[in-house]
Amino acid sequence: MKPLIDIKGVRHTYPTAGGPLPVLDGLDVTVQEGGFCAVVGPSGCGKSTLTRLVAGLMKPDEGEVWLHGELVKSPRSTVGMAFQNPVLLEWRSILKNVMLPLEIVPGGLKGRAAEERARYLLALVGLEGFEDKRPSELSGGMRQRASLCRALVHQPDVLILDEPFGALDAFTREDLWLTMHDVKAKEPFTAILITHDLREAIFLGDQVVVLSGRPARTQYVMDVHRAGTPTLEDLYTPEAAERLNILRRQIEIAQGRAA
Repeated sequence: MKPLIDIKGVRHTYPTAGGPLPVLDGLDVTVQEGGFCAVVGPSGCGKSTLTRLVAGLMKPDEGEVWLHGELVKSPRSTVGMAFQNPVLLEWRSILKNVMLPLEIVPGGLKGRAAEERARYLLALVGLEGFEDKRPSELSGGMRQRASLCRALVHQPDVLILDEPFGALDAFTREDLWLTMHDVKAKEPFTAILITHDLREAIFLGDQVVVLSGRPARTQYVMDVHRAGTPTLEDLYTPEAAERLNILRRQIEIAQGRAA
C-alpha cells in the first residue's frame, strides 16, 4: 500500500546573513492514509520546515515530497493547518472564522451547507452555543478548538498541527488531546503533529518520528499500537513509561547529550 504522505531524501537550506543554514539533510518520512504521525526533535531542527514542505508552501532544495501519489510543487488545498497561535479574526464571529477557508478554497461548500458544516464541527469540539461570540470572548483552549474546526472545515485529506497545544495549561491540553481522538474518530484525515511534548506524541500519534539535530534526518521511528479508545490513564502504564524512556533517550542522542 502506497503511503499518503511520502517524503524522500529531502534536503533544505536557508540563506542567512551568516551564510547558508542547512536544516534538513536527507529526511525520509512516510505516513499511511488515516495515520497520525507525531514528529519530535530538538528545538530548531527543522520540524516546522517539514510541515511547510508537505503543505506545498515551500520547495525542498533536493528530494521529493509526495501527497496522494502526486509530487507536491505548490500549495495544496487538500491540506489543513492549525498552529500554536490560533490567529482568529476579531471582527468575525467564531462561526464566521471557522467558515473562512470555505470562502477561499475553490469548489468548497457555500451558503447554508457551509454554515451547517461549521456548526457541526463546533458542536463536535464542544463549542455549540458559542458560534456568535468573538475570539476575545473565548478562553485560550476554546480559541484553539475553533482553530481546529477552521482547519477541518473544508474536509482536508491532511491535517498539519504545528504545536497547537503548546501554549495551553496542562489540564486544557489533556482535554484537547481527548477531543482530538473524538474528532479523528468522526473526521477522515491523515495528520502530522509537531510537538515538544513526548506524552502528547505517544497519546495522539500512532507513529512517532524523532528527528536528529540540525541538519535533521530521520533518526528513529516508533510505532504506537493501541486497542480501543485511549484514556489519560493509558499514559501511566508500564508500556507508556517504556515508550517515554525510549523517546527521551532518542532526544538526548539528537541533542548530542548521549552516544
